[in-house]
Amino acid sequence: MIQRLLRGYRQAYEGLSPSVWLLAGVMLINRCGTMVLPFLTLYMTQQLHYSLGQAGVVMGIFGAGAFIGTFLGGRLTDRFGFYYIQLGSLLFGGLALLGLQFVTNFYALCASVFLFTLLGDSFRPANQAALAYYATADTRTRAFSLNRLAINLGWAVGGGLGGLLAGIDYDLLFWADGCTCLLAGLVLWWRLPVPMGQGSVNRPAVAAGEPVVGSAYRDRIFLLFAGFVLLYLICFMQLFSMVPLYFRQELHLSEQYIGLLMSLNGILIVVIEMALVYGIEQRNLNRTYLIAGGVLLSGLAYLTLSQAHSAGMALAFVLIVTLSEMLAMPFMQAFAAGRSSAHNRGQYLALYGMAGALAQTSAPTLGSQISGRFGFEANWLLMVGISLVSAAGFWWIGQKTTHPAPTNPPAATPG
Repeated sequence: MIQRLLRGYRQAYEGLSPSVWLLAGVMLINRCGTMVLPFLTLYMTQQLHYSLGQAGVVMGIFGAGAFIGTFLGGRLTDRFGFYYIQLGSLLFGGLALLGLQFVTNFYALCASVFLFTLLGDSFRPANQAALAYYATADTRTRAFSLNRLAINLGWAVGGGLGGLLAGIDYDLLFWADGCTCLLAGLVLWWRLPVPMGQGSVNRPAVAAGEPVVGSAYRDRIFLLFAGFVLLYLICFMQLFSMVPLYFRQELHLSEQYIGLLMSLNGILIVVIEMALVYGIEQRNLNRTYLIAGGVLLSGLAYLTLSQAHSAGMALAFVLIVTLSEMLAMPFMQAFAAGRSSAHNRGQYLALYGMAGALAQTSAPTLGSQISGRFGFEANWLLMVGISLVSAAGFWWIGQKTTHPAPTNPPAATPG
């Protein structure tokens, strides 16, 4: 039994190309240095002595830069290729981070943060397009899972080191973050060859059903898909904003226990997700229905949280919401990549990333407003309702993309 489990775990990592592993390594290096973002609000209020309102403005600009940067990254990826956009984002983003520590004027800081996120978040669609390029249709979902493993592992390392460095000197955060960003860019430049004719590569699409159109912004099915992704991520990202506050204020959990619960989310993803995705792929299940099931688990998690009155219930919530994430997110990314073709993949992945950037900004705003006016339980029940709507939407998309498409559908004008 144990040998069978170990063999399946090993097989989950087999068959991925060296380039996919390299891209995951680049992501790991980059995320191990992600130290500025978790401590940016503290840096502005403690080091620069800005008010909480001013810090909120800067964080709002951070979200706007991420949204626009993701959009531009997708457009530029389709125009110039994923290799140069990744390389430019890492190198120029690293330089922008190093320079950010010397900016103290409020308006200059707003502009600098916007520039940094604009450069940094253009990396997302380019990186995902590269993963889709170097993976086959059979390994694409696992390639995205490996990348998520690198992100979570890097966040865990970077968060821990960031706390130590912030205790010494906040400037060290900018040096560590900027230098690891530059290092990731140099590793990419040194080890990943420039792909030849990447725009002409014809890889089979993952998603069956509706034909791929010229532009993601004219693909009605995918626009609805991105909308349902946004709804799901608004619910999921409560985990990093309102949930810790609820654990502390309502359940009276210690900061140490809350930190352990948050770490458990990343640890479970690192240990389980690749094997779970591999096992699902072997059963050839409908991926969109799996996404719908994962989103339903999100609703169950928040329903559990609305009844939570103990540390044990808090643990149950984290376990359920983590399983939801592992079922939903890798297949969401694979759907976005498979819906596209080589010449417009940047647009599709950028639109998917923009949903994430918008959720990152709107989730804490919505959660704080609802919780402040009506209480935490009302917010959790709202998340249950949003999860149900999102799950129903993914189920409907599964119905639409499973049935054969009409013969000779009208072609959309490329955008």
